[in-house]
Amino acid sequence: MKEPNNDFKIFSGNANPGLVEKICAYLGRPLGKAKVSRFSDGEVQIEINENVRRKDVFLIQSTCAPVNDNLVELLLMLDALKRSSVSKITAVIPYYGYARQDKKVAPRVPISAKLVADLLTQAGANKIITLDLHAGQIQGFFNVPVDNLFAAPVLITHIKKHFSPDNLVIVSPDAGGVERARAFAKRLDAELAIVDKRRSAPNQAQAMAVIGDVKDKIAIILDDMVDTAGTLTEAAAALDAKGAREVNACCVHPVLSGPAVDRITGSKLKQIIVTDTVPLNENAKQCNKIEVLSIADLVGEAMIRSYRGDSVTSLFV
Repeated sequence: MKEPNNDFKIFSGNANPGLVEKICAYLGRPLGKAKVSRFSDGEVQIEINENVRRKDVFLIQSTCAPVNDNLVELLLMLDALKRSSVSKITAVIPYYGYARQDKKVAPRVPISAKLVADLLTQAGANKIITLDLHAGQIQGFFNVPVDNLFAAPVLITHIKKHFSPDNLVIVSPDAGGVERARAFAKRLDAELAIVDKRRSAPNQAQAMAVIGDVKDKIAIILDDMVDTAGTLTEAAAALDAKGAREVNACCVHPVLSGPAVDRITGSKLKQIIVTDTVPLNENAKQCNKIEVLSIADLVGEAMIRSYRGDSVTSLFV
């Protein structure tokens, strides 16, 4: 069996050091020697301080806040590694920034997710490993292989351990998330409900109605990300008004920008379960309603299987 050796290298930018440390621990491999610094005007400077010629390199970097800084770090590190004559570069992007801009929603707007895909491949990425893309079709924006993993195994294991299947209902906060919620409900042997949401402007949402029976039940709202938490808290209020015994939430990517933490703190949510694809900001760390699960083992397993040439299909479900 092909095990990690000196040809297996892991590098990372500054985006999510906690997750990177856990992935390296799972793989039993040290983090590569690289220096990511800034010129006085803010320009990013990259130095790879070890020989990577003909190595199989995995570059881990979430493009989370500050999004543009972390994206430029990722692009420059890809370019530096490519110019160092590596054998292959796999960009491991637990959180893919700009994924929400995956189509034209108005005249004369960019498809930013496609542009970022082009930048990554032009910079030198030979393969992409990511987690819970906002829209699955983003995989088609790349001309290199993409493994879009799902945090479902981690979240479902946690739900089974901490929630009784009796009177459990999985809730989609909008019509777009029904397929994801249905898959969770099936595996948890739970019921399904949908919140009918109307969005009046970007980052502003108003929950209108609940489709399904949630009275006297434990509701778990399921979404791929939580940004300003407007959708989440409106959905929680709607479920509470319909008589839900308690309202919880599971969101993979805790972006938690702007008023998100304050909204969660003052909402009807009992708890929100997230993963460490995005590091929590200081305000979020102080919120006792937020619990973080790690996807380090999942990502690490995908990396080693990719290195060996093994199938990663079992990690998708």
